[in-house]
Amino acid sequence: MREHAPQEEAESAPGCAVPATAAEVLLEGHRATRDRVARSILDHGPSSAADLATRLGLTTAAVRRHLDGLAAAGLVDAREQRVYGSRGRGRPAKVFALTDAGRDAFYQAYDQLAADALRWISDAVGGGKAGEEAVAAFARARFGRQGERYLDAVRQAEAGERAEALAQALSADGYAATVRRVPSAAAKAPAGAQLCQHHCPVAHIAEQFPQLCEAETEVFSQLLGTHVQRLATIAHGDGVCTTYVPAPGAASSPTLRSAGGSDAVPTAGTSTEDSASAR
Repeated sequence: MREHAPQEEAESAPGCAVPATAAEVLLEGHRATRDRVARSILDHGPSSAADLATRLGLTTAAVRRHLDGLAAAGLVDAREQRVYGSRGRGRPAKVFALTDAGRDAFYQAYDQLAADALRWISDAVGGGKAGEEAVAAFARARFGRQGERYLDAVRQAEAGERAEALAQALSADGYAATVRRVPSAAAKAPAGAQLCQHHCPVAHIAEQFPQLCEAETEVFSQLLGTHVQRLATIAHGDGVCTTYVPAPGAASSPTLRSAGGSDAVPTAGTSTEDSASAR
């Protein structure tokens, strides 16, 4: 606790200027507390002041001061916490989420270049339905290759821990993924899971080309060997990309296989039977 006290006192002292722009707030120092607060929201998704205080080792009052500064700069906003399933009694908790401007401060992808490239792919085949299918084919190929990198880690995990293995692999690629277990509605039935991606490097592109989200969901289904359901996406304005993963034993889905194995690796959206018939 005390190692952060000098910085808190300095920043709360009279005359301490608050940077006026988003860039100034997040770039004022790698170890700046406001940067740490914003980064924690990026890594963990919409968070309450109390959650942030616990994670960062600060007082709730200090966190609220930093949240006020981030909100003034347009980097975060407050909203009611979204609850999937039944909600308990009481007033919904207030959480703070990054705005588009807040996410932009962390993005290093060349969004416009990527959007222009996908639009060129679409236009090159005449646009319309053919263009949509061309972009979808690109998305399947792209996420299919990404899925191959995760295959060994997921396959080596126990059936009930594959969602966690996938989350760990995604986090290594910058998606800040976590897993939350969700109790089943049926008594004594095994719990499913919510795979949460708190960061999406291509969120702005996916706003224009939803085929990216669809292809990623298909690859998740193939990696985990079960039908999964996308509940929310950052591209559609949600704070976190959330995918529901049923408990082991639910309806299975075609799985990706290693390119060096006896079977071909099906691209996202194809089944192993399709791959076999193609051969």
